[in-house]
Amino acid sequence: MIYLINVNTKDFDGKKVEMVERKGIGHPDSIADGISEAVSRALSIEYREKFGFIAHHNTDEVQIIGGKSSPEFGGGKIEKPIYILLGGRATEEYNGKKIDVDNIAVSAAKKYLDSTIRNLDVESDINIESKIGEGSPDLTEMYSRSKETPLANDTSFGVGYYPYTETENVVKEIEKYLNSDETKKDMPWIGEDVKVMAYRNKEKLNITVAAAFLSSEVESLEDYMDKKEIAVSRIYELVEELYEGEFDVFLNTADHPEKGSVYITVTGTSAEMGDDGSTGRGNRTNGLITPFNPMSLEATSGKNPVAHVGKIYNVLSGFIAEKIVEEVEDVESATVKILSMIGKPVDEPQLLNVDIEQKSPDVDVSEDVESICEEWIGRIPEVMEKVLDGEIKTF
Repeated sequence: MIYLINVNTKDFDGKKVEMVERKGIGHPDSIADGISEAVSRALSIEYREKFGFIAHHNTDEVQIIGGKSSPEFGGGKIEKPIYILLGGRATEEYNGKKIDVDNIAVSAAKKYLDSTIRNLDVESDINIESKIGEGSPDLTEMYSRSKETPLANDTSFGVGYYPYTETENVVKEIEKYLNSDETKKDMPWIGEDVKVMAYRNKEKLNITVAAAFLSSEVESLEDYMDKKEIAVSRIYELVEELYEGEFDVFLNTADHPEKGSVYITVTGTSAEMGDDGSTGRGNRTNGLITPFNPMSLEATSGKNPVAHVGKIYNVLSGFIAEKIVEEVEDVESATVKILSMIGKPVDEPQLLNVDIEQKSPDVDVSEDVESICEEWIGRIPEVMEKVLDGEIKTF
């Protein structure tokens, strides 16, 4: 493996301008990511029980096709269900043992939706179809001969960094707060489809939030405006605790109350009315979209956790970056990039590049950094178990 360690090449909070976005758990793109990961997790569990190992699969091709709804103050109805297509590839048979891939996938998708979008009726508001096919012979064969040391099934790279900027932390915390159980009790009119976009110009932070209100929890236009004001005040209170500089908060800026046009939904997600979603089109593995910090365009959710480096390296790079900052005293920030080669062991990447910012650039920390990289490259299965358990998120 080739290590490249570059010192003092990164300045996380020194940028004059920054944009950061997070698509909340009820956004159609995040729904697709969540379902992809839920299906992969369900298949992995079934594979271990039936085959004794996690067989070849990739379920990272979920498509959300928006339905049709008629939200109205105090109620509303779904007129046309949301259509969800489960795509990808999976192993159905091994040594004479079979599993029902489609049934497992549909059941996992429904279970995920039922636990995530609280006002969505999974039996009537959605229509799920599984079209998951068999894997290509070459990749399946390569997978089958890599049970001892998994072989990368793609030539790809992963990238991660740590720590996050103030802006990034604010964005994550706003969405986390709005979709928390406590907030749903305090403000039950806020659905799960929340998107947060922050723009920082020097010290001034502008935060734009889109939050789907539940029509059943809003009695009238006047009630909507009152509840919108409450939501804005709650977000202000949160940001005041997180950010010391000047900031503004804007909520549902497309509203046109003079014409009675406001953001209300029956289920709490815009997927009910024409808004579509796809796996990999939303947040990266750190839960954010960060055009001012490095990110991969790889769809991580739904890829298998054994051989697909598009998942493994994107998760691992962020994990290693965090460990470097936490464990090497002189390092203030780290960015890790890992490159694979198809057919080669996943624990033998072509390149592992680390960019670090140090308090004292003349202090040589290369040995400590390499040691951490070596350790966690060798502990890939352990990190992937954390992903399977849901301890490490992929979006």
